Amino acid sequence: MRLISSLLRSLQSTTQTLPSPSLLRRHSMSTTTTAADPISPSNTKLGWIGTGVMGRSMCTHLLNAGYTLTIFTRTQSKAQSLLSLGTHWADSPKSLASQSDVVFSIVGYPSDVRHAILHPTTGALSGLKPGGILIDMTTSDPSLAVEIHSAATAASCSSIDAPVSGGDRGARLAALSIFAGGDETLVTRLTPLLNNLGKVYYMGGPGKGQFCKLANQVTIASTMVGLCEGLVYAHKAGLNLTDYLNAISTGAAGSKSIDLYGKRILERDFEAGFYVNHFVKDLGICLRECQNMGLALPGLALAQQLYLSLKAHGEGDLGTQALVLALERLNNVSLDSGSSKS
Repeated sequence: MRLISSLLRSLQSTTQTLPSPSLLRRHSMSTTTTAADPISPSNTKLGWIGTGVMGRSMCTHLLNAGYTLTIFTRTQSKAQSLLSLGTHWADSPKSLASQSDVVFSIVGYPSDVRHAILHPTTGALSGLKPGGILIDMTTSDPSLAVEIHSAATAASCSSIDAPVSGGDRGARLAALSIFAGGDETLVTRLTPLLNNLGKVYYMGGPGKGQFCKLANQVTIASTMVGLCEGLVYAHKAGLNLTDYLNAISTGAAGSKSIDLYGKRILERDFEAGFYVNHFVKDLGICLRECQNMGLALPGLALAQQLYLSLKAHGEGDLGTQALVLALERLNNVSLDSGSSKS
C-alpha cells in the first residue's frame, strides 16, 4: 500500500509540473505575438518581398510607423534606398519569412507569386513560423489566392489576398485602396497595420480581394480608352487640350484617371506608375475569368488589344497612360504637336 501511495504522489507531482495546454498552444505560435495580441511595432516583425515602383513607397510608410522590416527583391541594388533607411536584407523569401511574423508580397506576375510564396525549398511559406501571416498585394489569379490560403492553413499559418489600386501616387501618399479577401476576423486584426498604406475594404473570403481588383481593372481600362479618345478628338477639333481637360475634369466626365494621367499625357510623360506589361497581364487574367464565367465584356477585350499593340511596339515598360500612343498611331496624329494649340 505504501508503494502504491508513493507512486500516486509521484504521478500527481509530475502532472502539476506539466505546462497547461493553453501554454503549449501559445508556445507553438510566434514568439513575438499571438493571435489575441494587437499588431504593433513592439511585437510584430515584418517581411516584404518586391520593392518596385509601389513597393518602395509602401515599405517606407511601414518604416516610418516604427516597424522592423526585412526585405527581399531579385535585384538587391534596386533596394539600396530602403536598405539605407534601416531595413534588413534577406537572400531568399524563406530566409525573410523565418525572421518575420507578417510577410507582404507585391511582385509582377502570378508565376512570381507562386515562386515567392509556395516554392517548396525557397518560398516564404516554407520559412514561416506557425501563426505567421502572408499578405499578397500582387494583382493575381483568384484561384492562386485560394491555393495559398489552403497551403497556409495546412502549415498552421494564415493568409489574405490584398491587391491595391491607386498607382504610384497612391503608394507615395499612403492613399491606396486595399481590396482584402480572406477570414474577416484576420482582416480586421490586420487593418491597423494596413491603414499605414491606405484604406482597407473587406470583400469576402479567399480570392475575393483579387476578384475586386480585376473588376477595378476592367473599369480603369475602359476609362483610359475614353480619356485618350477624348483627347484625340479634342485635338482634331482644334481645342486647347489643357483647357479641355480643365473644363471636363469637374463635370460628369471627371475621373481619377484624368486627375492622375491627363497632365502626364499632355507633357508626354510616360514614365510608369503602373507598367503596360503588368496591365496586359491583369486584363488577360480578367478575360480568362470572363471565359470561366461565360461573360462577354467587349470594352475589356478592346482595351486589351490596344495595350497589346503597345507591347508589340516595344512600349511595355511605359506607364498605362501611354495608351494614347496607340490611338495616335491609329489616327496618324500626335498630341505633342498641338497640346496647347488654340
